[in-house]
Amino acid sequence: MEELIFNDKMLYAGIILTFTFVGIFTEHVHGFHRAKFAMLGAGAILMLGKSMGFYSVEAAYQAVDWNVIFLLGCMMTIVAIMIPTGGFQNMAVSLARFSKGRLYLMLALIGSAVTGLSLLLDNVTTVVIFGPLIIMIARTLNVSPIPYLLAAALLSDTGGVATLVGDPPNLMIGSAANISFNTFLIHAGPPVLVAWIAVLIALKYLFKEELAQEPKDWRDIEEIPITNKRVWYGALAILGLMTILFMLHNAIHWMPWEVSALGLTMLFFISRKIEVDETLEHVEMSLLLFFISLFILIGGVEHSHFLEFVGQQILPLVREDLLLTAIILMWVAAILSAAIDNIPFTAAMIPIILGLETQGINVAPLWWSLAIGVGMGGNGTHIGSTANVYIVTISERLARETGNPKMAITPGLWMRKGLPVMFLTLVVSTILFTTFFDWFTTPVDV
Repeated sequence: MEELIFNDKMLYAGIILTFTFVGIFTEHVHGFHRAKFAMLGAGAILMLGKSMGFYSVEAAYQAVDWNVIFLLGCMMTIVAIMIPTGGFQNMAVSLARFSKGRLYLMLALIGSAVTGLSLLLDNVTTVVIFGPLIIMIARTLNVSPIPYLLAAALLSDTGGVATLVGDPPNLMIGSAANISFNTFLIHAGPPVLVAWIAVLIALKYLFKEELAQEPKDWRDIEEIPITNKRVWYGALAILGLMTILFMLHNAIHWMPWEVSALGLTMLFFISRKIEVDETLEHVEMSLLLFFISLFILIGGVEHSHFLEFVGQQILPLVREDLLLTAIILMWVAAILSAAIDNIPFTAAMIPIILGLETQGINVAPLWWSLAIGVGMGGNGTHIGSTANVYIVTISERLARETGNPKMAITPGLWMRKGLPVMFLTLVVSTILFTTFFDWFTTPVDV
């Protein structure tokens, strides 16, 4: 393939991409929701592409990965139906009562439950469900909720990396590279499991003082009944069926979004008294709009050949040492994901890796290093993932309500606890990745 020459199309597309990403990454500074900047970038690249002849409305539509959009939308709707049943609340309280005042056991049990849910539901949803419950349980026991809130975010961020549907970047990578649910699980699962166990052990020492507190009688925690057992247990059965179909989706020639759509349709009929309009009000439309706009933006930049040009600059390193490239990508992805949002970085890297594949490079290890890097990197700072931002937000609200500033998780506190976790998981992942590199080089479509 002939060497690309940098031109005006690439320059202008690169400027739009940079401006949009800066706007997205500084959301907490200027106060504009990241979806607004994504829309602005998408509109700008579309107008530029139409005026310079390299992008069109039809191409923008094709650039959107509708598998990701529909899968996210269906899964969010399923969760919106399950939350009012009281099942999640009952689960959290039951785990707290089972620990019988043993604080580290309670942390491990709640953290494990959050992780388990993060394998099928995205990590943002799991912490939204468990965050308020953790605060309620901690206040009842008269202990600090901070270790449990941080554990929920850190363990869900880590565990969610293991499956195709556990984290939005995974959805994007899996859909772009045509990676099946099973392939994703058997490659990402083992390093994530080892890293997750390491995090669970590390939390015991990171929160040594807080976990040494003497709690009030655990029997003061009131049980929360499941108010709609029919819908709750029906939803659990449907999630079980969906998991099986996710594993078989390649064999039965179904896209993951079709599996989620089937599950949602079944759940709508089980929960026949639930109003569809009211349920859809709880779907995060801003997140879906953000994804659609981001896909259009990246599609336009890709059509300008700017990302292909970037890929050509790193091609010599990839050809010389694929393992070193994969490790560098993992760490760079983690560090950038700790400082900024991991979704835009993932979106920008996908076409670069696909471009390297057209050059005859075996990019399989790059997909895994990207997924692990952006997932583990989210643990490093309070803005590393949306789940982290939510946990910080509810802790700040608790500090205001109680008049106790120690209840707020500050950026400094998060970094003191989160950065060691991030580096620990990266070291573990790097060792496993290097040791079993041949396994990670297996083509993803096998």
